[in-house]
Amino acid sequence: MERTIMLIDCQSFYASVEKAAHPEHLNDPVVVAGDPTRRSGIILAACPIAKNYGVVTAETLGQALAKCPNLVVIKPRMQLYIDVSLMITGIFKGYTDLVEPFSIDEQFLDVTGSAAYFGTPEQIAVQIQTKIMLYTGVWSRVGIGPNKILAKMATDIWAKKNAEGIFTLPKPDIERLLWPLPVNKMFGVGSRMTAHFQRMGIHTIGDIGSMPLAELKRRMHARMGRNSDIQAELYWQTANGIDPSPVKPDTHDAQQAVGHQMTLPRDYAEPHEIDVILLELSEEVCRRCRAKGYMGQVVAAGAQGADFDRPTGFFRQMTVPDPTNIAREVFAAAKSLFYAHWDRLPVRKLGVTLSKLVPDDQYQLTLFGNRERERRLERTTDAIRNKFGTTSILRASSLLDAAQARERSIKIGGHYK
Repeated sequence: MERTIMLIDCQSFYASVEKAAHPEHLNDPVVVAGDPTRRSGIILAACPIAKNYGVVTAETLGQALAKCPNLVVIKPRMQLYIDVSLMITGIFKGYTDLVEPFSIDEQFLDVTGSAAYFGTPEQIAVQIQTKIMLYTGVWSRVGIGPNKILAKMATDIWAKKNAEGIFTLPKPDIERLLWPLPVNKMFGVGSRMTAHFQRMGIHTIGDIGSMPLAELKRRMHARMGRNSDIQAELYWQTANGIDPSPVKPDTHDAQQAVGHQMTLPRDYAEPHEIDVILLELSEEVCRRCRAKGYMGQVVAAGAQGADFDRPTGFFRQMTVPDPTNIAREVFAAAKSLFYAHWDRLPVRKLGVTLSKLVPDDQYQLTLFGNRERERRLERTTDAIRNKFGTTSILRASSLLDAAQARERSIKIGGHYK
């Protein structure tokens, strides 16, 4: 039995949520961005009216205002967007229990078994669109296909462009509808890969789909090296609409690593300032590990240089003697990695990650030091923060000018709650 998969995408999600909350701006060009009072930050979302002025996501607020001086700029409220996303997930679960988040504003649904209760796939799509609009004020677009990759491309290429916001891409129609399109329209092909394909004489999706897989591997091997075989297989399968992966509600449940990175408010070049951030990142990573019941044995540290036009940086990892979720131990490893690879130029982004995770209910005792005392101390600190707030107890270093813990406490994912 052929499956029926949907990829449902919420149009200009953050901006749509804000327009629903501010109906007085229904007909205005609205963007969600940075800090409007300081005219700083980047565009996180732009409504269709703003996009008609040429405003695009990821450009700076200053660039957007130059294109559209009457732009309505709203500060992001990440907790609200998360709440609305969860509400939309609840709507989906009224139609199927096979719901897999793809991002905060995109989710896959397997509605193969839902037709007997709710009608054809197109009828189900209309019902879902109507409910989302009624409950949240957000317009959604629905791509339908026999698998996830075709549903995704049906959404991105067609459903986002037509008035109904619904498009079905059956497998027999791939050669007629998908293959004539430029190769950059295919899911997973960015600007750099497009340039590689064009130099290989590959210009359309059909050029990939109709080519024997062995020939595609040969061309990619000649262009990109011996490790390109898996890439070639993936592109060939995508062009031919092949994707056996199921919609899995628990696909993100298996934790592989816990990491945290931070874009700094200014350039950091002094070791004593960098140490403050590395310690705060180590504390946050360990706190999240303890909350999930994990320890990790591989510590990684990374940095990005301050010159974004000529990016520099590194990401390196090391194995520590015993699995840990103790901030002092992770900080020591992260600090060692950072100073071993730092080029002494100013940095603007730092990150710490803990991987090779194991359950924290069993661990190795050590002859030196008192790790059990440290574990009890950090769990007590966690309990205080959980009850009274993340800034209710802080290290003294987090009161320094370089620290970001207090500022980060009022944000989610780097944006204000």
